[in-house]
Amino acid sequence: MNRNVARGRSTREQLLQVATRLFATHGYEGTSIEAVLQESGASRGSLYHHFPGKEALFLAVLENLDLRVFAELDAARAGITDPVDALRASCVAWIRMAGRDREIQQIVLTDAPAVLGWERFRQLDEQNVLGEFRTVLAAAARSGRLDPGHVDVFAHLMMAAVNETATLIARSADPVAALPAAEAGFDEFLRRLLG
Repeated sequence: MNRNVARGRSTREQLLQVATRLFATHGYEGTSIEAVLQESGASRGSLYHHFPGKEALFLAVLENLDLRVFAELDAARAGITDPVDALRASCVAWIRMAGRDREIQQIVLTDAPAVLGWERFRQLDEQNVLGEFRTVLAAAARSGRLDPGHVDVFAHLMMAAVNETATLIARSADPVAALPAAEAGFDEFLRRLLG
């Protein structure tokens, strides 16, 4: 690999690591480009070579977090053969991340809707999550667990419920303390919905 390319990748990763930490600690509004530059040791030119501005940097941080979230959700449902049980495991894993992971709490659940705007944030969520919910719920419908005509509406309800539960935890005064009741409530909701 060309040394300049390797150096560029290293700089980009360093900027993302520093920005992730700063956004999680201080929020989007409380994090300046200057702070990212100071802590990363990168030049302004390097930052703007990789990211046209603060919002683009934030979006790249969010995309990195999404990759980590999806890897954790995949691990949570690994080996589970029943689609509804796999969905339950993924949802509970997401709720637990909301309770325990400061980066998820601040960047994904608090700042992302405001920074990206509700419509864009929702589009990303639909691209990443809604299709999976539809697939699982269609399998549940084929096995008689719900009316096939309800699959799309239930997928939206599930996405709203799991995200609202995660947001409730993330915005609570003590997310770790809020976690058990939220997890139990969501599990009860899912059990009543799908059996």
